[in-house]
Amino acid sequence: MDKELLRIVIIATGLIIIMGMLTWSYLKNKKFREDLDFYDDTEFKGQPENPLALDDDKTDSEPAEAVDHHYYDQEDAIYEPEEDDDIEPPQRVAAPAIIQFSLIAKADEGFNGIDLANAFGIVGLEYGNLKIYERLDANRLVDYGVACMVEPGTFPDSNLGAFYCPGLVFFMQPGALDDAQTVFDDYIETIQILAVELDGMIMDQHRQPLTDAAIQSLRQSL
Repeated sequence: MDKELLRIVIIATGLIIIMGMLTWSYLKNKKFREDLDFYDDTEFKGQPENPLALDDDKTDSEPAEAVDHHYYDQEDAIYEPEEDDDIEPPQRVAAPAIIQFSLIAKADEGFNGIDLANAFGIVGLEYGNLKIYERLDANRLVDYGVACMVEPGTFPDSNLGAFYCPGLVFFMQPGALDDAQTVFDDYIETIQILAVELDGMIMDQHRQPLTDAAIQSLRQSL
């Protein structure tokens, strides 16, 4: 796939996946409730029928609220690829077409829009013209995207204080990337930093807590 079409393809795919995600209810004691319901898969309202008709040129806009940028020292990184020779590498699996994880709010009210804008600024995600956040490469092409867990999956660009989101969905398409492992490492680190900043729980595609073993298995497949 031409990488110039990556931004449109992974965003459109990710938004469709979001509609199949859970109906989230919150557990007051910060424990994940196991009886979450999935949304039925439906098309997003208001999205173009032909995503390729979208303008390829990015016209990113800045979130309305000020973003407090800061940087993490190397020692703050939560995930690093395993290099210990004594650890047996996980069994190699086929790389999925889309790698999708989610970040669920522990607080009953969910993630607030101002907190989200600030946290996204910390990790360098940019607000795109499709109203989701994106990781852009040196050529300003999308490596992966972040959407709101509930339809239509978008984030507002104003009145952020009144916006709440129960969870985030992260998605990347490794087959369309030149260096999928490097992007994947950044993808994981970004999710883990946001989990700390926003006080959320990282879940895999099976609604289970994301483990180091699952991370290593996916990385080996790329």
